Amino acid sequence: MDKASLTGIICGLTLIIVSILIGGDLQSFVNLPGLMIVIGGTLAAILITFQFDDVKSACKAAIFVFSSRKLDANEVVATMVELCKVSRKQGLVALSRLEFESAFLKKACMLIADGAKEDIIRDTLNIEIDSMKQRHTIQQDVFVKMAAYAPAFGMLGTLIGLVQMLQNLSDPDSVGPSMAVALLTTFYGSFFAFMICGPIAGKLKARTMKEVMSLEIMFEGATSIVKENNPMMVYEKLSSYIPTKLRREKETRKSKK
Repeated sequence: MDKASLTGIICGLTLIIVSILIGGDLQSFVNLPGLMIVIGGTLAAILITFQFDDVKSACKAAIFVFSSRKLDANEVVATMVELCKVSRKQGLVALSRLEFESAFLKKACMLIADGAKEDIIRDTLNIEIDSMKQRHTIQQDVFVKMAAYAPAFGMLGTLIGLVQMLQNLSDPDSVGPSMAVALLTTFYGSFFAFMICGPIAGKLKARTMKEVMSLEIMFEGATSIVKENNPMMVYEKLSSYIPTKLRREKETRKSKK
């Protein structure tokens, strides 16, 4: 898990738990029917809204979204510069013999090695990028909708609790505890939305933006190789995607040599 996510989770849970303990005890904030209404209702609404495969892929994405693995744009630029050097020394066909972790980069190299025209390469890779954006947008929407549904079901649970409380007004001593239990579903809905679903959706969006940038670097690098640009020009072009302060100066000098 990356440091930012871990810090946020620890700080958020710690502040909430400490706030509860200052005014009472944790046991008073546990209500099984309320959890069933919020979590069960939210999941049911999501399954109605999206296809099961979309929900499944979103859950898988949520598992890996907090991983420490990060896409380094500098490494992508360095890889494309190296591919440019290989193509100039050994020919474009040599790119087909290289192995890559990225399926996108592998497809780009195969198209170049097969002698595809520049417009075909552009169209094919653009379709790949657009398809990836669409898949990731659906995954983000799943958690955006969950963040919207959870508070609504929390309010629904509160209304159910209030109705049950009003039915027992003959016992004044039970009004206070019943009201507290009724309000717990609103608490669960807010917690589920703003501590879990909302941050996951935001994290997915940030990861998507970084991945799109990496694919665009590969895309521009591939078209530059087809145009037979020299490694220096390729580096200068691709490094424009990276903020000046984040560019690796040592790699810049090496590329210029």
